[in-house]
Amino acid sequence: MDDDNNSRPVSPAPPVDRLGRPLRDLRISVMDRCNFRCPYCMPEATYHEAFRFLGPTERLNFDEIERIARLAAGLGVTKIRLTGGEPLLRPGLPDLVHRLSALPGIEDVALTTNGVLLPRFAPALQQAGLRRVTVSLDSLDPAVFAHMSGGRGELSAVLQGIDAACAAGFAGGVKINTVVQRGVNDAGVPDILARFRHTGVTVRLIEYMDVGNLNGWDRADVVPSSELRARIAALWPLEPLLPRYRGEVARRYRYVDGAGEIGFVSSVSEPFCGMCSRARLSSDGKLYTCLFAATGTDLRALLRGNSSDADVDERLHATLSRIWRHRIDRYSEERARLPALLASGEQASRQEKIEMHYIGG
Repeated sequence: MDDDNNSRPVSPAPPVDRLGRPLRDLRISVMDRCNFRCPYCMPEATYHEAFRFLGPTERLNFDEIERIARLAAGLGVTKIRLTGGEPLLRPGLPDLVHRLSALPGIEDVALTTNGVLLPRFAPALQQAGLRRVTVSLDSLDPAVFAHMSGGRGELSAVLQGIDAACAAGFAGGVKINTVVQRGVNDAGVPDILARFRHTGVTVRLIEYMDVGNLNGWDRADVVPSSELRARIAALWPLEPLLPRYRGEVARRYRYVDGAGEIGFVSSVSEPFCGMCSRARLSSDGKLYTCLFAATGTDLRALLRGNSSDADVDERLHATLSRIWRHRIDRYSEERARLPALLASGEQASRQEKIEMHYIGG
């Protein structure tokens, strides 16, 4: 008698990289432009009015993004985050959210934004299937906010955007990302925490990182998460929470008084490369396997070749799988060794890195 189970083809196992890490998260930059000029991401001196950003036809269209996301889901991706630049500058974004959230295997579609345009788009994004929103907010002090946003935008507009996101009722909630720089905004961290305690909004405090090549990063400007936790615990006692899933980036704590939770992203002082499951797709279709990568793989050329749809899918699938299986990235762990390497005269790897506005944070 035939055994139907034995006659069925066996699907290949999802790829893991050379360090045993699966592919679970895909960050998609839909726009390289931004309406802010944050010095740690897009300093005005470089990204001035005459700077040439990508043209509309140079960016992946929604069909191309959906196609890559569908193939990535077949390789194990369950989470997608839309980034920029500022992703809400991309026309028709709710349509893309709807497409991506409907893909088999995709469990979560999220967005990172500066928040200014959320009052206009939050309801449509929620209805389209967006589960979570993260808003970048580095200070509640108007002068510090102006400095850290490059003199663009208004603090009040970002706060209105956060209110709009909360009112929209995203199933996965609203988070705040705060990049902390010593002597710039670290003294104002308690003000941000105080504002969002008891609101259900989670603040995540991010160590200032050496992303890209233009922000003048200095390790002395980093406030280690352990130092921040001690400062905060002196005001509001904290207790640690268990990770919700393997590879969770933020270390989560809850306020003992029940006011909610906060998170710490400690790429510099406590690298988490060993659990990293993220790939990043630039708005012009290059795939990067690390936030600190120097080069990516051009998928747009494959998408826009003259091959049949079936051949393009096959080649894209094989390319995505190959890229991930050969991945060895662990820059944040290597960063700790760079001073010793330089002192010994050894060549330090990956001196040049892709800029953050190009592939998202």
